[in-house]
Amino acid sequence: MSDPHLPLITAEFVLTDLSAADRDDAARQLATPLHKADRVTDLDGFLSDVRAREAQTPTGMPGRVGLPHARSAHVRTPSLAVGIAPGGVDYQGPDGTARLIFLIAAPEAGNADHMKILAALARRLIHAEFRDSLVDAPDARTVADIVNREVAVP
Repeated sequence: MSDPHLPLITAEFVLTDLSAADRDDAARQLATPLHKADRVTDLDGFLSDVRAREAQTPTGMPGRVGLPHARSAHVRTPSLAVGIAPGGVDYQGPDGTARLIFLIAAPEAGNADHMKILAALARRLIHAEFRDSLVDAPDARTVADIVNREVAVP
């Protein structure tokens, strides 16, 4: 069902001024455009899978990054949604609330896709310049362009 020609992220999957009460609210806001684009077939089912994954180990990372993710039967195509949260969202990261949140949606059978996306993102997220370029981007299209260019998934 997955279409290898679809970009990982589009401008529609970027929320440049995310304000969320908590991790669940952030995940719902980020997953909604994926659902509208039919990349996620069942929004509540997918969010349940994200919550279950988050309950195993919090996904806060250094650099004020949240990296919620799930492999799910409710995902058609590997996709990424990005939220820039000026007020932060608590992902139990080592240096405070996350201002950048990356929601990875991978098909249940797509373990290789899931791991490739995670690894590619992690390689870029260690660089402050990459994180800052996203936070400072003028619009959602620029964020999507940066991510598609910098997070190359083989």
